[in-house]
Amino acid sequence: MKIVIRQATQVIKSCLVLALCSAPVVYASGDALPSKNVDKPNFVIIIADDLGYGDLGYTGSTEIRTPNIDALANSGVIFEQGYVSAPVCGPSRAGLMTGRNQVNFGFDNNNVKPGPQYNREYFGLPVTEKTIADRLSEQGYVTGLMGKWHLGDEEHFKAHNRGFDEVWTYPVGGHDYFRSEPDGEGYLSPLESNYKTPDPITYITDDTGNESVDFIKRNKDKPFFLYASFNAPHAPLQAPEQDIALYSHIKNENRRIYAAMIHRLDINVGHIIAQLKRSGVYDNTVVVFLSDNGGPGKGLDSRTVNAPYRGSKGILLEGGIRVPFIMSWPAKLAANTVYKRPVTALDLTPTFVALAGGSISKKDNIDGHNILPYVNGEQLGDPNQEMMWRFTVSASIRDGDWKLIRLPDRLPMLYNVKDDVAELHDVASEHPQRVQTMLKALGSWDVSTPQHLYMEGAKYKKIQLRSYDAEYRIVQPVAK
Repeated sequence: MKIVIRQATQVIKSCLVLALCSAPVVYASGDALPSKNVDKPNFVIIIADDLGYGDLGYTGSTEIRTPNIDALANSGVIFEQGYVSAPVCGPSRAGLMTGRNQVNFGFDNNNVKPGPQYNREYFGLPVTEKTIADRLSEQGYVTGLMGKWHLGDEEHFKAHNRGFDEVWTYPVGGHDYFRSEPDGEGYLSPLESNYKTPDPITYITDDTGNESVDFIKRNKDKPFFLYASFNAPHAPLQAPEQDIALYSHIKNENRRIYAAMIHRLDINVGHIIAQLKRSGVYDNTVVVFLSDNGGPGKGLDSRTVNAPYRGSKGILLEGGIRVPFIMSWPAKLAANTVYKRPVTALDLTPTFVALAGGSISKKDNIDGHNILPYVNGEQLGDPNQEMMWRFTVSASIRDGDWKLIRLPDRLPMLYNVKDDVAELHDVASEHPQRVQTMLKALGSWDVSTPQHLYMEGAKYKKIQLRSYDAEYRIVQPVAK
């Protein structure tokens, strides 16, 4: 997602003045923390995998109960227009980890099963890219990854070499939820850790939650960054029988198991928040919850619901890239707040670095923005007026409320995503000049990007193209 970066027009007030005011403290990129007496906030990113937009209580689910995620949403800011930079796991996480649109460094596709023409030495997040963990380590933070990495399995790509002090993870892009094998491969690979011998798997969602809780316990007396990276509710569809039984009213078996997986994810979000409170650091911890992309599947029987948006994982309709997105920071952010302008996962790196007292320079080529001044009303305007995406056969640009999608087998499609959230009405023929302007901007960015580091199998191109014409559930199922 290419984002036009605008220079701040205001300088944040001095710490002394802010201390006397009720307004939350916000530090712009480049500002140092004003006093050793001001505690640096902790940071926690909780990321779900393949979560449907409409499959949480706070986003309108009629079938799945998520009281802990809903409570987190109510405790802080709900980003009404929250986006990720790609509609699949690997590229989306590459953008989140760097604050840069991953297309700008060649990470266009999931790094799974490369063709023989691609060199595995380049099959991951380029070592030239600095991660959010690298940047926070420079500010004195202890950093931890608990769960899915999916940014490269060669040694130089692994998380413990990319800024993370403590790592508990597994290779490839996912894992079986109940078991691994000593010599297993793929989803049965052994767990990996640089600080312990991993315990046997119980249920990997619980294990990820438990490792996250233990990380907080170990590091509560120092500033920390925790990346709690859940595999749930990504396939394989596996859940404890007692959780599946809670959703016996759902007739579709795949959706029933999927709902149970979200239930267990919600429980573990609750455990993480509870540990922050027990450790006495909850108020001064920035907690972000989001999904890495939209829910997979099409048709009215899909296990996921991205309502009210059309589309799914793998494509650039809203259902593929618009995700649940929450930020809570009890000490500084007002509860029950809704921020209505677009934000993106690319914004997390510059936001966290600024709050930690670090700085982002122009040479870093960061595409995200420090969004806290906008959220708190310290700075006016839209931090993400223009955003761009590219993935396999498709590319898209959003300019304000207008969104254009470019595909290889048809004329460009234009939607007003404010008035037409489900992107049902292509109005390109009514706005030819706008189409031309947006198409030119998208094309100019497209040809400025580097070569792909690798590509997924060619079979996905047809699958994704057909997905733009599929039927999707854009209303919630009727609750039984």
